Amino acid sequence: MRDYDEARDYYVKTLGFELVEDTPQGEDKRWLLVAPPSAKETRLLLAKAVGDAQLAQIGNQCGGRVFLILQTDNFERDHREFTARGVHFCETPRHETYGTVAVFEDLYGNRWDLIEMKPLAKNSL
Repeated sequence: MRDYDEARDYYVKTLGFELVEDTPQGEDKRWLLVAPPSAKETRLLLAKAVGDAQLAQIGNQCGGRVFLILQTDNFERDHREFTARGVHFCETPRHETYGTVAVFEDLYGNRWDLIEMKPLAKNSL
């Protein structure tokens, strides 16, 4: 990422993540952790790029592929809310054998899957 405050605001205000920690570490560094709503163990460390090589890779850590997956219990609700907050979806939602999914990009162009998994059938266990 390029800017701590910009990234924090996007993940907290736009994606609705919770701010877990924002602690200065000196020399223009911060320990900035966010988490999806109601996540018990998942955290995302927002690290600022340092130097030209790191800056050049912002938004392309996975070579254009989906970088992260955000699982939801209500795809339609979250897709609607994200869209209203200006989240850019790269495709219309699609229904796959495993669930409903759509790819979106965060403010730096990292690609995410928003996905609601189908419940497992009792017979498949």
